[in-house]
Amino acid sequence: MHRFNVQIPGNNPTLPGVFPNMFPLATGQQFGGLPLMPVQAMTQQATRHARRVYVGGLSPTANEQSVATFFSQVMAAIGGNTAGPGDAVVNVYINHEKKFAFVEMRSVEEASNAMALDGIIFEGAPVKVRRPSDYNPSLAATLGPSQPSPNLNLAAVGLSPGSAGGLEGPDRIFVGGLPYYFTEAQIRELLESFGPLRGFDLVKDRETGNSKGYAFCIYQDLSVTDIACAALNGIKMGDKTLTVRRANQGATQPKPEQESILQHAQQQIALQRLMLQPQGVPTKVVCLTQAISEDDLRDDEEYGDIVEDMRQEGGKHGALVNVVIPRPNPNGESLPGVGKVFLEYSDVEGSRKAQAAMNGRRFGENQVIAVFYPENKFAQGEYDG
Repeated sequence: MHRFNVQIPGNNPTLPGVFPNMFPLATGQQFGGLPLMPVQAMTQQATRHARRVYVGGLSPTANEQSVATFFSQVMAAIGGNTAGPGDAVVNVYINHEKKFAFVEMRSVEEASNAMALDGIIFEGAPVKVRRPSDYNPSLAATLGPSQPSPNLNLAAVGLSPGSAGGLEGPDRIFVGGLPYYFTEAQIRELLESFGPLRGFDLVKDRETGNSKGYAFCIYQDLSVTDIACAALNGIKMGDKTLTVRRANQGATQPKPEQESILQHAQQQIALQRLMLQPQGVPTKVVCLTQAISEDDLRDDEEYGDIVEDMRQEGGKHGALVNVVIPRPNPNGESLPGVGKVFLEYSDVEGSRKAQAAMNGRRFGENQVIAVFYPENKFAQGEYDG
C-alpha cells in the first residue's frame, strides 16, 4: 500500500504535528485568487473526513497517479472545481488488495461535487463513489455543501444528471459491451425479460447523441438482480460480448432456489438474441416465427381469422402480394414451415418496413421474431429455412 501526495505549488512548509498538505493560511487570506472562508482556514485534519471520497471497484492496474489524474480531470470537466485553479485532488491512498481508494479533495464543496461521479467509467469499468466510513454528516454540514452542485455538467463525462435517483444502491447493474446499433427500446426489452425496471440509463455521447455501448439499470424486484446478471453476462450480441454485473460490487452467483428461474430466463434471452441480431440481406419476403402455435392452425375458422389478421397487419407496411401460413397435415403430421407466417411484398421497401415494425411485436400472447426469407425458396414452396 502506498500514498501518493500531490503537492500544491506555493504551499507553506509542513508544520510540526500537522498533517501533510495542510493549508496554514489565515482567515481571509487569498489562495488561488479566492478568499478563504473561516472553515476553509481550518487544518486539514479537522475537515478531512468531509474532503475525502471513497472510490471502490478499481481495476488491478489502477495506481495513485492514475486515480489522481483521472479524478482531477473529470472534476474540471464537469465544472466541479470551486477552490480555484489547479487540480482538485491533493492526495490518494489505494488499498490494492481490496481495490478501493480514498481520494482527498482540496475542499469540502469539491468532495460533495465528486459524489455526483458515482458510476463513472474508470479504466473500462464503473467505479463506486461514496462517503468514507468516518464521514460525519452533521459536522460536515457546518463545513460546506453536503450535496453536489445542481449545475454540474455531468454529460461531459458520460453521466446523466439526476439519473442516480432510480439507479442507486447495491442492486444497480452495469451492462457493457452493447452493440452501438441497439436502440434504447431494444435494450430495455432485453433487460425486461427478467421483470420490469425501476430505472434505466443508456449512456450516450454528448456530441452525437449515439450510444456509448453501456448502460445502467435496476429492477423493481431486486431478487432478480443476480439472475439477470448470470443469464446475460458473456452472451454474444453481434460482434460484441455483454458484460453484465452489479455496478458496485463483484458478481455473486444465484442461489440454488433461483436456478429454475435462471434456466427460464436463459431461454427467453435466446429468443431476444434472435430478435436483436441483424436480420440479413432484405428480400421481398418476411418470415414471422414465434407468432402462432401448431394448435392455432387446426381449426378452420380460427385459421381463417389468423390469415385475415396477418393480412391486415402486414398490409399496414406495404403492398402485400401473398400471405402463406402452412398448416399441419390433417392426420396430425407436422409439415415444414408450420408455425411460421410468410408475408410477400411487391417491393423490398414494404418488406423492410414490415420487418422493422413487426420484429419484437406481440401477436396474442406470443412475441414475434421477423426475419427476411430467401425469395427463391419461397417461390418453390420451401418453408423449412
